Amino acid sequence: MSIEYKMVQIPPNIAVQAKKHRGNEAAVYLQTTVNAEAAKGWEFYRVDSIGVAVQQGCFGALMGRRDDYSSYHVITFRRRLSQ
Repeated sequence: MSIEYKMVQIPPNIAVQAKKHRGNEAAVYLQTTVNAEAAKGWEFYRVDSIGVAVQQGCFGALMGRRDDYSSYHVITFRRRLSQ
């Protein structure tokens, strides 16, 4: 059985208007994304957080700047490949 995977990067923050804030925005966003991919034949597998270090160039390093770090969130989907 062969499986293929698909990763979808999601925003680290979801913006909502104060009057529309219900406290479940992240769940609704994930549910909408997962259901959209499921309709295309993808099965939800997991959510991961991945840290990325952006290294300074030569000039930045000479100026004493440190690396910048960002965190990204990715939903992983999978599906079986037909053989």
